[in-house]
Amino acid sequence: MSISVFDLFSIGIGPSSSHTVGPMRAATYFVQSLKDKALLEQVFRVKAELFGSLGATGKGHGSTKAVLMGLEGELPETVEIETMAQRLQSIRQDNLLMLGGSRQIGFNEDKDLLMHRKKSLPYHPNGLSFEAFDTHGESLLKRSYYSVGGGFVVDESAAAGDCQIIEDETKVPYPFNTGDELLALCEINKLSISDIMMANECVRQPEESVRKGLLAIWDVMQECVVNGCNNDGILPGGLKVKRRAASLYKQLQARRDMVMVDPLLATDWVTLYALAVNEENAAGGRVVTAPTNGAAGIIPAVLHYYTRFHLDHNNPGWSDDKVVRFLLVAAAIGILFKQNASISGAEVGCQGEVGSACSMAAGALTEVMGGTPAQVENAAEIGMEHNLGLTCDPIGGLVQVPCIERNAMAAMKAITAARMALRGDGTHFVSLDKVIKTMRDTGRDMKNKYKETARGGLAINVLELPVNITEC
Repeated sequence: MSISVFDLFSIGIGPSSSHTVGPMRAATYFVQSLKDKALLEQVFRVKAELFGSLGATGKGHGSTKAVLMGLEGELPETVEIETMAQRLQSIRQDNLLMLGGSRQIGFNEDKDLLMHRKKSLPYHPNGLSFEAFDTHGESLLKRSYYSVGGGFVVDESAAAGDCQIIEDETKVPYPFNTGDELLALCEINKLSISDIMMANECVRQPEESVRKGLLAIWDVMQECVVNGCNNDGILPGGLKVKRRAASLYKQLQARRDMVMVDPLLATDWVTLYALAVNEENAAGGRVVTAPTNGAAGIIPAVLHYYTRFHLDHNNPGWSDDKVVRFLLVAAAIGILFKQNASISGAEVGCQGEVGSACSMAAGALTEVMGGTPAQVENAAEIGMEHNLGLTCDPIGGLVQVPCIERNAMAAMKAITAARMALRGDGTHFVSLDKVIKTMRDTGRDMKNKYKETARGGLAINVLELPVNITEC
């Protein structure tokens, strides 16, 4: 079993990888199953049901729009964000849906899209089911899926086997399941972590394609920051949270030449990068799951910090190589979390999202700044160790408060972790494998109300009056 870097970093839409990207993909999988079984033309009605965390916070996380677009055959990578609102309005006004983009059926959202706030499917908090019926009301096909974090989706058979990812039997030259195994591969073969990852990726496609794909991911990350810096106003959803990135960008632009006078000014830019991405995510914009949408701002913020303050801008080829290596290392660390714990806030709390992203960014920054594999592993461990126990308690079930600021704070933690590791020799007391296991165990012990249900923590202690949460 192996996971590709392009599984960890995928292009999608906000505000949530597990609640928006995953459900959209699950809906397309169901439609594809209907096509594969030659049932699509017999479908008269489709019913979708969202359970657990999806049912509890799906409205604010955009799950409803994701399911509707997915049933119409759209994918998170390519759906046209600009026309989505108009299409959703048409579906809801006309009570008609274009199933798979080709077959028009009746669809009454109140009856055909059900949100179960307190009922869960057996294998994961983010469960959803689809059922298609013919003109006589007879069931044609029923399928259940689980959105297990980062946009990953598994069906009920995989979930029943305790599978957290879809099996990929691709044989890679340097397989690893733990941090210790990864370090041993680096030592035995005298390779960096990014070398190991590149060799594994090249089994799937040529190196040139891998590099091109990763630089395309970087382009989307940069575009997301630019969009966030140029959009202001109020975020959707009902909390009336004001966007801050555009204002901060103007302030920092006016002080661009003051970095030598105020050395901490660079940290304000890191904050800006993270805020810009996560405000775009909260607004339903195009983002890269890194490894999730809720934590999408950390890796772009740290990579922007590196490219803006450390790279030789007169040598673009060398710079591109560093960006590729950064993303490869980040993915290697993300794979360890995905395989041995979880990156789902609904399963282990925000430590699985922001904590994992912080760890990934810390390790990646360490390698591109000249760190050894042992120092990379040290930085990744520091990044997670100081996010252990982090709860997922979004106010109103929206990916806004505390999520947006939390990304900025974690980006700074990642930079600090990298700098600490680079000042050492790679030896340290707690291993990355131990901290990943600890995160997994902590998540299992955590009460469900602190895991993306909006029923604990800040989610219930901040608002004095109920807020009418609207769809994001």
